[in-house]
Amino acid sequence: MSNKIAFVTGATSGFGRAIATRFVQGGWRVVATGRRMDRLQALRDELGDAVHPLCFDIRDSAAIDAAIAALPDTFRSIDLLVNNAGLALGTAPAQKADTNQWRQMIETNTLGLVNLTHALLPRLIETRGAIINISSIAATYPYTGGNVYGATKAFVSQFSLGLRSDLHGSGVRVTSIEPGLAETEFTLVRTSGNQQASDDLYRGTHPITGDDIADATWWIANLPPHLNINRLEVMPTSQSFAGFQLHREDKT
Repeated sequence: MSNKIAFVTGATSGFGRAIATRFVQGGWRVVATGRRMDRLQALRDELGDAVHPLCFDIRDSAAIDAAIAALPDTFRSIDLLVNNAGLALGTAPAQKADTNQWRQMIETNTLGLVNLTHALLPRLIETRGAIINISSIAATYPYTGGNVYGATKAFVSQFSLGLRSDLHGSGVRVTSIEPGLAETEFTLVRTSGNQQASDDLYRGTHPITGDDIADATWWIANLPPHLNINRLEVMPTSQSFAGFQLHREDKT
């Protein structure tokens, strides 16, 4: 087993679970975090002692500090941080949106991410490690109802570039992965469990899978230390750039 350790947030499903699995299969140890202890325990049961589960809400900065302070010695030296935890809530346009959902996305996708990153930076600098932030093509290409979600992912992409600049000379690499249409629990969460909406969205599209992003993350993490991937935009072949919206007034 490798001595390298990855710290993966949002490891209870989707990209995070697939990433944790890929790294353990590759010989790394993984600190797997999330809010659902039953799922974290199931991941540990499946992958064994190479996984150390940490259950906390990334919006709680005190919980972040306590969880990191309590890491056992065998999981304390972090070589890779994968900031994957995040969510999209609601499909309404801004004028009809629930601001409580906006607040939850901001607190999770941005504040939680920056607080955790700041807490782990000393360890990552010490190991000359890497940070991989999971952003989205929504950071670049707007879509109706994507308002605050897209804004939070734009923050993640820009924060990644800012980190890269601040960490210049430290040996720490920083990457923003920006996936397009991907089939995970994303749409179920966004639509409050509407399975039909999820099925309709993905039908016939051959979307990105969790394993696809796990493979991309693995590749980036294992590049020679003199190489940095700044941004990696990934779309399924079935998806391309959307056209501009055009509204026509009915003058009849």
